[in-house]
Amino acid sequence: MTKTRISSSSAPAPAHTFSQGVRIGPILQVSGQGPVDPETNEYLYPGDVAAQTTRTLENVRAILEAGGATFDDVAILRVYLTTRDDFATMNEAYGAFVTAHCPSGVLPARTTVFTGLPRAEMLVEIDALAVLD
Repeated sequence: MTKTRISSSSAPAPAHTFSQGVRIGPILQVSGQGPVDPETNEYLYPGDVAAQTTRTLENVRAILEAGGATFDDVAILRVYLTTRDDFATMNEAYGAFVTAHCPSGVLPARTTVFTGLPRAEMLVEIDALAVLD
């Protein structure tokens, strides 16, 4: 199977040496995304985990679409938060976005981890694994 780099100008360019996404056969892995404006590469919505979650999921969606996928193709999303205190707010924004973008009604599986993130202004990071027909 061919390994293909996936990139989209509608999502932030990687800050380091990795791809926005990689597709191997029917598997598409989207690298962890944060609340970054793809045009300015600036981190958005300091202190607002709901807005950061929505922006982050928009970046994930752009890479999925560049790889030929939609949220209906996503098997699992992994969410990384800096504090447990943000879980309920993130979960509400996450639920609204994912429900709106999964017309099949079958929501992806999810794992949520509490950890440090690469930038102090990041409250959330999300990656995705999709499987295409």
